[in-house]
Formats: sequence, C-alpha cells, structure tokens
Amino acid sequence: MLLLLCSLVFPPLILVLLLKIRASTRNGVLPPGPPRFPIIGNLHQLSNSTLHCTLQQLSRRYGPLVYLQLGGVPAVVVSSAEMAKEILKILDLESSGRPFHANVYKVTYKKSDMVFSSYGEYWRERRKICIIALFCTKSVQSFRFIREDEISILLKSISKFASASNPVNLSEMIFSTANNIICRIAFGKSFPHESSEGSAFYEMLDERHALAGRFAFANYFPSVGWMLDALTGLNAKLERDFQRFDSFHKQIIEDHLDPKRTKPEKEDIVDTLLRMQKDKTSTIDFTLDTIKAILMDILIAGADTTTSTLVWAMTLLAKNPTVMKKAQNEVRSLIGNKGKITEDDLHQFHYLKCVIKETLRLQPPAPLLVPRETMQHCTIDGYNISSKTVVMVNAWAIGRDPQYWENPEEFIPERFTKSSIDFRGQHFEFIPFGSGRRICPGMQLGVVIVELILANLLYSFNWELPEGIKEEDIDMEALFAIIMHKKNNLHLVATKCNDHH
Repeated sequence: MLLLLCSLVFPPLILVLLLKIRASTRNGVLPPGPPRFPIIGNLHQLSNSTLHCTLQQLSRRYGPLVYLQLGGVPAVVVSSAEMAKEILKILDLESSGRPFHANVYKVTYKKSDMVFSSYGEYWRERRKICIIALFCTKSVQSFRFIREDEISILLKSISKFASASNPVNLSEMIFSTANNIICRIAFGKSFPHESSEGSAFYEMLDERHALAGRFAFANYFPSVGWMLDALTGLNAKLERDFQRFDSFHKQIIEDHLDPKRTKPEKEDIVDTLLRMQKDKTSTIDFTLDTIKAILMDILIAGADTTTSTLVWAMTLLAKNPTVMKKAQNEVRSLIGNKGKITEDDLHQFHYLKCVIKETLRLQPPAPLLVPRETMQHCTIDGYNISSKTVVMVNAWAIGRDPQYWENPEEFIPERFTKSSIDFRGQHFEFIPFGSGRRICPGMQLGVVIVELILANLLYSFNWELPEGIKEEDIDMEALFAIIMHKKNNLHLVATKCNDHH
C-alpha cells in the first residue's frame, strides 16, 4: 500500500520540484558554484558536522560569493568582508528575511519569536521589546546580582574539585552556570543539575540541541519534505519536543500569574512581558504564545552562545599556556588580594578583552550566523539573486581570511591590542554577532557574562591539563548546528591561586 501511494504521489511532486528549480536558475547570471545534480542539487556536498569548513573550501575554489542549489532552495554563500558588507549593510533590508527552518518552526510557535520571525512590522515590534525592555543597558545592569551570585556558586564548585585534585568538566559547569544565569533573569528561578526538575530540564535542552542539528527534508524540498520527515520520524520528535517546551513555559507563566506568588524583589523577563501584555504596550497582538516564543529565544540563544564562547576560550588558553599566563597576570595584578572580580572591574582588563575577541574570531558561536533570505530580486557584484534565496554568511571563514588577518589560524590576542576592530557590526572582517537589522540584540548581556566568568576563572585558579595530555592533544572538533559547540567536553585540573586569598 505504501509503495502504491509513493508511486502515485512522488512523480507529480518531483515534476513540480524540477520546474521550480528550473525557474529559480534562469533569472540571469548566477554567481559561480559547483556542478549540481538533478533534484538534490548540491546537498550531497554539504557535511553538517563541518558545514562552515566545507563552505570555506568551496569559496576558495569559486570565489567570495558561491551559488548552491539545496534541493528546491536556491542559496548563496558569502565568504569575504566585502561581500558581507554588500549583504549586511548595502542590501540589509532586501536580505532581512528568514528562510523556513523546520527544526525550529514548531518550537518558536510558527516563527512568533524574534530570531526566526519574518521581517516586517511584527518583527520590528518584537525587536523593540527585546532591546528596550529586556536587553538595554539599564536592564542588563539590573541583573548584575544574579550573574555575580551564580559565578560565586561556580567558583565554590570548582574549589571542591581543586581540593581533591580531580579534573573539572568545564564544559558542563559553564553550561550549567550560563543556564542558571539566563533562567534566573528570564524565569526568576534556576534548575540545579542534581534536582529532579533540573535533570528533566537539561534532558529537554539536550534533545532540543540534537534536533536543531538534524537534517530536515522540509528545509530543502518545500513540496515533499514534510512527507519524508514524517517517514523518518523527525516530525514526531519535533512535535514531542514542542509539547515538552510548551508545558514548561506554560507552567512558568502560570506560576508568575499565581495570585499567591510572593512578590519578587526584581522583575524577571516573564514579569516584564506579562506586564507589557496587560498594559497593551505592543501595537500588535501579544499572546501567551508570543511570550513563550520570546522566552524560547532567550533560553536557547542566551545560554548556548555564552557557553560556546567560554568553552572555546578556555580550550584555546589551555592550548596556549603563555597566553593564559599573560591574561592571568593582568587580572591578578589589577585586582590584587580583593578575592573576587565584580563587573566594576571589567573595564580594566584590556588583554582579557583581546582574548575574547580572538576567541570570537577563531570560533564564532554561530559560524554561519543565522541564515537570511532575500525578500526581493537583487544584484550582488553583478550577479542576479532571486527572491527567496537563502543567504549564508560564513563569519567563521571571514575571521580566518589571510586577506584581513596575519597568521589567521593562530591564536594571537595581541593582534587586537592596538586595533580599533570590534565585533559590534561595523567591521565586516569580524562579525561574530552579525550586522545590520538582524544583529544579535542580546550581545551586550552575552559579552558581560563571558567577561565576568572568564576573568574569575583566570583570577581564582591555575589551570593545567590532566596527567598524560599535552597541549597538542587537545582536540578542536566542533559539533555544528546553528550554534557551534566543542564536540567533546573540556576537562582541566584546577588549583587554587592562594596569592590573593
């Protein structure tokens, strides 16, 4: 019966797909790109685990603007600062759309969030809410006590391992701390790993990370993909993932609306969003699903990007002990025997900031940023780009381009000591947070968390590799989804620095 159904349904759908591909490729001169197979186009050339590396290799062969046919979806890959400026600044508006992404469609309430929502009035309103109410300087500073409290807990946990001379799973500890910070800011509570509630929470996050990196036919074959994803079981997993997060967010919101709830000392993000909904401060429909979608962005993007950056930073420092020593000398000489580092101290750490910049250059948390989509026909470098073309900006490749960076594969924080290059979207050779309308709105919060945690880790402890492991043995293998994490956990041995205790 299934065979008969496939024989009746697939031939006409494949014909429609072929006609769509043909239509998308006859709109004038396309950018250069590798040869394409019928139906699948260039999908066979893309490796999910090292997609940013594969696309870098294609750009070396075909140029800074590469055309790919991903099933039924046309795409261009941008791999130079000049082309990035063209897309993210000159054609910022024309390329501010978002492509369909089956892996997050349900869990963002059909793109009711900010990261994945289509460009327009709805998106502008969401972004305004996030910037003014959630991520402005005043709001970020108001949650300072949470960051400093959670980092104090982190340092105490590491001290226990240090006293026993046991290796620390830094990946796990940093992930837990980043999540606790984000959850307390967003929900007013944390989810300790050791509790049953925390165990269920982290299991839910792990499943979401796995699903974010899964291949979805619907992303590349709009006409037939959903059927194929149903056959592979992906749709059922995405539905179960959505139901779990929906129940989680629903419970959080119900707890906040409970009239018996003790009034918090400081409004968290859920309180703020519920108040804005009640006051009708938004010009467009502001439902509970909208609130859940925004919370989803904060939960996933907030903790993931900071964890990724911190783990890569400590990995690179462990591989380069001379750099680590220099960074430690800076923070320790400036702070002395004060015992801990607060946010008031961060402005002094010029070399530490260079270490973070160099980490973001080599290992940007989102190596392809979040893909954009053209909203109308446009011309780039003399090439015709049709509407509904996916645009992938390879920030990872641009950050390693020898045209802009001397010895680009080496970890050299000193390159930033006398440089005005920054990551706030104005220098297109260095765009770890993107640029233009779609630049990451939570950048300020993310950076202060990274600076504060890294400074305290370097100030409070000396770090060494576990016995038998050398610097050259540290693997740099990445696990690629939208956010690029280190594939294998980072284990280091911590010893307390007693000079300032």
